[in-house]
Amino acid sequence: MWKSVTAAPADSILGLTEAFKKDQNPNKVNLGAGVYKNEQGITPVLACVKDAERILLGSEQTKSYLPISGDPVYTDCVQHLLFGEEDSEVISSRRAATAHAPGGTGALRIGAELLKEFKPEASVWISTPTWANHNGIFAAAGFELKSYPYYDAETKALKYEEMMSTLHRIPAGDIVLLHGCCHNPSGVDLNAEQWPEVAALAAEKGWIGFLDFAYQGFGDDVESDRQGVEEFSKTGCDFFVASSFSKNFGLYNERTGAITVISPTAQETEVALSHLKKTVRVCYSNPPAHGGLIVKTVLTEPSFEKSWRTELAEMCNRIVAMRSAFVNGLAERGVDQDFSCIKKQRGMFSFSGLTDETVSWLRDNKGIYVVGGGRINVAGLTAANVDYVCESIAEALHR
Repeated sequence: MWKSVTAAPADSILGLTEAFKKDQNPNKVNLGAGVYKNEQGITPVLACVKDAERILLGSEQTKSYLPISGDPVYTDCVQHLLFGEEDSEVISSRRAATAHAPGGTGALRIGAELLKEFKPEASVWISTPTWANHNGIFAAAGFELKSYPYYDAETKALKYEEMMSTLHRIPAGDIVLLHGCCHNPSGVDLNAEQWPEVAALAAEKGWIGFLDFAYQGFGDDVESDRQGVEEFSKTGCDFFVASSFSKNFGLYNERTGAITVISPTAQETEVALSHLKKTVRVCYSNPPAHGGLIVKTVLTEPSFEKSWRTELAEMCNRIVAMRSAFVNGLAERGVDQDFSCIKKQRGMFSFSGLTDETVSWLRDNKGIYVVGGGRINVAGLTAANVDYVCESIAEALHR
């Protein structure tokens, strides 16, 4: 079957990690993989997660299937993170339907499959640039892909006017994929004045917003980071949210996420939920339990939730500190190129401005792995390796 088939290319990010593992350089640094690393250079299990798992280990009595949409307490917890703990109009009006999905990727794909059934002629509009897998997910669901301007490599800022000009021209019924916060790969987000304008435009033009919300809590905090969701909620229009708990709970290998469909009325939401369940049923039948049960346990036990918020803030603050150390370290080494924008960006990722030639040189000569295009995972920097990284980049730029 496969004799005349050409091998598929390695994933641009996961393939980089495989090359990193094989590298014999003792000073090697992986700034490509999209996972959080602590000061010891490892991806930790959060203390609140360990506490929750101890409870689950002692109390769990069955490994039976979950409902198609997942544990109902888990989906309630997801909605409270998205819309707020108190006085949420979306929750009180029952305008949201949530299904537990296998990770943020699974949430995006289930949302795409559901949309394709009812919007088969729609196009999906994706930011330039974006997370590489966005294109693959929506193309695999059968959508025509189009793009809207987002990041300006010259100014290191958002192309807001160009973006809005394009969004004005998108026809009703098309789908616009937006990053809820901590834009991957640029680290440049819509601000507090811009989100209401984008949401209002969606309602005016009739296109469907689809928010990829993979980094809640990694921008400012859990509440502030959901502004985009809140602004779309205020419009009363249809939109989708894909959540992930890989980063903010450290549940990477548990594949824990959710897809939430928000509709104008509770009646419409019931209809949406019926088709959401139908879509899940033919894709994976029902979700894996363990990661969702961890999230449920943490968010329903006040002491665990407090611990989670503290640990999440510590992760966020460490990334901010590494951004400053990186920018200052390059300046101290006489690098003329202005990297100061990295301090202003949010989340784990940043467009460093490094050329593909420099990225290749760093990999081949210094064992420093950066994604093509210069995207770096700032969380891969530590106090132990940031000087080596800065010295290596300075050497590369001064060649």
